[in-house]
Amino acid sequence: MKKVLTVVGARPQFVKAATVSRAFKNIGGIKELIVHTGQHFDANMSDIFFEEMEIPKPDFQLNINSLNHGAMTGRMMEGIEKLLLEQKPDILLIYGDTNSTLAGALAARKLHIPVAHVEAGLRSYNMEMPEEINRILADRISNILYCPTQTAVNNLKKEGYDNIDARIVVSGDVMYDAALYYASASGEKSNVISDLKLDKFVLCTLHRAENTDDPKKLSSIVNALNEINKKIPVVMPLHPRTLKLLQKEGIEFNFKTLDPVGYFDMLALLEASILVLTDSGGLQKEAYFFKKPCVTMREQTEWVELIEEGANVLAGSDGLKIIFAAEEMLKKKISFENNLYGDGHAADLIAADILKHLTN
Repeated sequence: MKKVLTVVGARPQFVKAATVSRAFKNIGGIKELIVHTGQHFDANMSDIFFEEMEIPKPDFQLNINSLNHGAMTGRMMEGIEKLLLEQKPDILLIYGDTNSTLAGALAARKLHIPVAHVEAGLRSYNMEMPEEINRILADRISNILYCPTQTAVNNLKKEGYDNIDARIVVSGDVMYDAALYYASASGEKSNVISDLKLDKFVLCTLHRAENTDDPKKLSSIVNALNEINKKIPVVMPLHPRTLKLLQKEGIEFNFKTLDPVGYFDMLALLEASILVLTDSGGLQKEAYFFKKPCVTMREQTEWVELIEEGANVLAGSDGLKIIFAAEEMLKKKISFENNLYGDGHAADLIAADILKHLTN
């Protein structure tokens, strides 16, 4: 029995990891141990979250959060290294671009334990984003790079990965697996749409520091949303941090806000919406999964294939650009027929590939 140690630190990473955990169980031959670093304390991650999402509970909790980047990453490396020495896994599995991702990769490689990185090759080319630094460094020291798209592979090749001792695999996107798996249950487990009593609405999320920590950008975005709301209702699950900043700056919003929602509620909102406005990375893709046009309120995106496909447009924080983009995307006919993110079996491919790698 081969042993995999999986490191996660945020709610989206648990959703991603759950798809691969299910695949490990289906094929057998692998014992998986899950480490939760505690990076993002999330009230939505209660026992109910794990039960409803059919997510294995972590075997180890490090409870490391609310620290600056350096202290947090260092403490995580220390905790993960201790577990690696105790558990002696055959491989360490990481997801995405958090501090937990980088800490796991660094700790494992310094102990000569191979690292597999799911969601490798993503690039925004914005080095101001901590996530960009994490993903570049994690890719560089990983042994197996599971790329969700051909764009991700191309990014790695541009960076010279043909000359680096790492194996690149086009796996498809595990978030597409998750969306397909959970979508059928969202109707039964979510009441959010009936509670809203809305027919047509625009779904919006706003949480990135590059937008929320700049009062001018925050005001510009919210004013645009207020204008859009005059024609079509805007619904925003509002992050507590964003709410505090809005209150601090005295920025008024006239659209409907909700308390932060769970994954099933978010899927239900996505399915019922007619347009998505967001500065989230994951929601851009999920909009595509559910065939919804998307306007991204950032200057760049990791998911450039969505822009090329015409399913997404970058509007930044400029209010007029956001309003114009929203109007244009609502009128536009978009094809969602290309399988940009695989066939919904990325997790199966990853699990089988890891087992093959460990048994050869």
